[in-house]
Amino acid sequence: MADKQQSSSRAKRASQSIRSPGDDLNQQIIRLLQIDGRMAFSEIAQRLDVSEGTIRNRVSGLRENNMLRIVAMSDPVATEYTTDAMIGLNVAAGVTPRQVAERLEKDPRVVFILWVAGRYDLIVELVSDDGDALRGFLEQEIHASDDIANADVMPGLKNFKNQFLLKRDMAETGGDAAG
Repeated sequence: MADKQQSSSRAKRASQSIRSPGDDLNQQIIRLLQIDGRMAFSEIAQRLDVSEGTIRNRVSGLRENNMLRIVAMSDPVATEYTTDAMIGLNVAAGVTPRQVAERLEKDPRVVFILWVAGRYDLIVELVSDDGDALRGFLEQEIHASDDIANADVMPGLKNFKNQFLLKRDMAETGGDAAG
């Protein structure tokens, strides 16, 4: 009976820690997967000094609870996009930011949309390796659209930091994933 209670207690603690994205071990696992989303569970376990099963269970729990999604991203710096711009948008009267965001998110050149408070309703980031992409996007998706009242276009000149860019050398240099 005592063994069954201990087992139940361990399972409950494990389940609680999986559900907590703020848990220190979960955050360490997430940081390592941000550096390399294909890092083997055995390597993560070795780096964090826990068992491979613990890592497998944590990652599985985080994914099942929609707290972690592992995806592939290209590094805009490595691919040298010729167009990179932030666009502050004010939506037209009678239109919600969500409606505009849902329309714009379908465009593969749009890599970031954030609903904000303040001067703008939405901040949109556009990247492309086509030099005419910004002009075409503005003509087709912004100026020809009745759901946008105003757009403030801020072409990128130099990217100094983007924590979402791939960090190929981070694991080797021991740098922080937020780099």
